[in-house]
Amino acid sequence: MRVLVVRHAIAEDREVFARTGQTDEQRPLTPEGARRMKEAAGGLTTVVPRIDLLATSPLTRAVQTATILSAAYPDATVESVPILTPGSEPNAVIAWLRKHHDLGTVALVGHEPDLSLLVSWLTTQSRSPGISLKKGAACLVEFVGRVGPGKGVIRWLLAPKHLRALGSDGA
Repeated sequence: MRVLVVRHAIAEDREVFARTGQTDEQRPLTPEGARRMKEAAGGLTTVVPRIDLLATSPLTRAVQTATILSAAYPDATVESVPILTPGSEPNAVIAWLRKHHDLGTVALVGHEPDLSLLVSWLTTQSRSPGISLKKGAACLVEFVGRVGPGKGVIRWLLAPKHLRALGSDGA
């Protein structure tokens, strides 16, 4: 199984958005964030040609990011997964992934610092983040056998600018 970990794209400023009276869960992507994610999705398809399941946090900015990715991966099933909400326990994500062990590639769209902690837990069984995902970045973790803490291997970690470069005509 391959797990593609994607941080949501650039969202509206938290403090500015809070003044609208809406909750942080409703905070959307900026137009620039959406545009950049569309470009990054094109690059992502060059390194991950297929996604079987695209799971997203139910927060607006993650759902919008997943929607952009689903346009690049029209055959992927998209599912809102509450365990990708900020503050979730990595072992809950592992239990969810194990239910989908028969799939080739599962993408997870979520938030920091949870995603970095998840990648660290999956690859080193450490609760200390060993990586940092910028908004719109992606990391591919591969499992040869059963998904579990410390059982994954990071195949690559790409910043959003690298994903956009892969998707550009000049790449």
